[in-house]
Amino acid sequence: MQRRKGYNPKRKLGALGLWSADERKKRAGEVLYGGNQEHKLNPRAYGPGPVINPRPGKTLCDAVGPFSKAKAESLLRAGVLKGMISQQMRNGWPQNVWAVSDGQPFEAELENNILGSYHGYPMPKDDDFRVIVLREWLNR
Repeated sequence: MQRRKGYNPKRKLGALGLWSADERKKRAGEVLYGGNQEHKLNPRAYGPGPVINPRPGKTLCDAVGPFSKAKAESLLRAGVLKGMISQQMRNGWPQNVWAVSDGQPFEAELENNILGSYHGYPMPKDDDFRVIVLREWLNR
């Protein structure tokens, strides 16, 4: 895979106390996974809509094998529950949420700051921020 020119250097993991345990639980029940068909090899598995071929340069969340929308939603909720949210907020929702599954870190980006809807993807191996995500996932 070709190395990207760079990843967002402004990403910062918020302190665990950024949201209380009660707030994390509440938000985990409200957060939505919308998905982005440009990040899918199998976009139909994520709901109705026009089939869009993956855009070159996009990281595909289902490239390593089948990856259901239910699993993506579960990872998003788990990231919120563990407080794996960014410092940067948009309308009360974190810009990013991170989670780990089977040793693979995933990053979700806010796509609708009114609904709290995200799309996500596996973090590429050349993204240095993945080391922080893996470490914090184990420590929280």
